[in-house]
Amino acid sequence: MDGQAGWRCTGLHWQDGRPVLGAVLAGRRHERVVAAGTEVSWRLRGPRYCSGPWLAGETDRRPCPHRAEIEPSGGAVLCVPCQAVDRGLALARDRILDDGRTYLLYLAWFGGDLAKVGLTAEQRGHARLQEQGAPVFTVVARGPLPAVRRAELTVSGAGLARERFGVRAKAEQWWHLPGPAERAARVAELRAAVVGLLAGHPVELFPAGEVVDQVGLFGLTDGPPRTYREVVGLADGAAVSGTLRAPIGRQLFLDQPDGGEPLLLDARRLTGWGLSPAPSGPCSGVEVRAHRRPPAPDAQRALF
Repeated sequence: MDGQAGWRCTGLHWQDGRPVLGAVLAGRRHERVVAAGTEVSWRLRGPRYCSGPWLAGETDRRPCPHRAEIEPSGGAVLCVPCQAVDRGLALARDRILDDGRTYLLYLAWFGGDLAKVGLTAEQRGHARLQEQGAPVFTVVARGPLPAVRRAELTVSGAGLARERFGVRAKAEQWWHLPGPAERAARVAELRAAVVGLLAGHPVELFPAGEVVDQVGLFGLTDGPPRTYREVVGLADGAAVSGTLRAPIGRQLFLDQPDGGEPLLLDARRLTGWGLSPAPSGPCSGVEVRAHRRPPAPDAQRALF
């Protein structure tokens, strides 16, 4: 990155409302804002290494003490021992009962029937919702971790929202997002149902909480490209080039210099690879899967 050799990617996160790609070299950290219109061209160098765990009370990842290699094309960015001590994974897997912080209960809507309930530390602000690529969300409650986690389980147990959705399910909805008024109405209706369900829970409820729309932030006002190629595998020596569109969470659309179909790259796939500058040109050494805009859900019924 920035013309230097030897940088190893530590992943993409959102900070102060902006997507930031990180890298490390000999203990020095570098971060670069991933803005729409930026031209990038990287050569990947292996092996791909574990990016190291987040530990309680620390602001940066601790380098992997095992210097472990991880699967070149896998979704995991940590080796098994680091997964066992990572604070974020422990929280997601309910291995932390309380950590003294204040948490927010949120509802995120990804389109269609994809409504998600989740929690995030209040100090993180909207970063978690931005990293998830949530088109619309609202905060419905606030409180200590045990109480917010119980509220989350109550909402998911009632079937009003789920705790997890896969990346592909979210991406399939990008083509079918309704207008801003309908988006806001869907989330407000869901919030009202959840607030009613949680009456009596030991959390602070926000029955009139703000509905935050991030469709414009993610560059999805007119939807994604009609056709694109999703990167499903990377290998040592691969070249990745293109002009960035606005990131959607951690998903990066790259318009190709030859005018071909854009690439969609999950930035997590870059984590752990060595990155060095490469001449701009066609991508190589990548495994892709083609995607094409499907018919609108009601298009067939509208013909009759």
